[in-house]
Amino acid sequence: MTKIYESLSPAETFELGRHMGERANAGTVIALNADLGCGKTVFTQGFAAGLGITEPVTSPTFTILQIYEEGRLPLYHFDVYRIEDEEEMEETGFDEYLDGDGVCLIEWAERVEDLLPADTVRITIEKDAGKGDEYRKIVISQ
Repeated sequence: MTKIYESLSPAETFELGRHMGERANAGTVIALNADLGCGKTVFTQGFAAGLGITEPVTSPTFTILQIYEEGRLPLYHFDVYRIEDEEEMEETGFDEYLDGDGVCLIEWAERVEDLLPADTVRITIEKDAGKGDEYRKIVISQ
């Protein structure tokens, strides 16, 4: 099933993330793909808020993984932009998080596509300059 949303502002992107976070279940894996500056972090901040996480959520570009445990479910926030091969991802203990009691949200997930479970929720965020600087098309496939 695929759903398409149109966001006209970062606040709307945040709210879509929050809505999904409120409904997330343990074991959910989300593959989040978008170019730089498309709103991955804003979406993730909303998702974390939906889980009840109040601490600041930033992109873990240099650490690969940030763990947030204060919400109703732990959030394992991966940014695999700097991962060069899937073996490097496996060295992070990725499999343990996939099988953990929280939600895995993976930015730049196309880099580790072969490691993702079949039931991964795939989210793609795209800009369309013709519709304005803040417009985003958000495609969610399950």
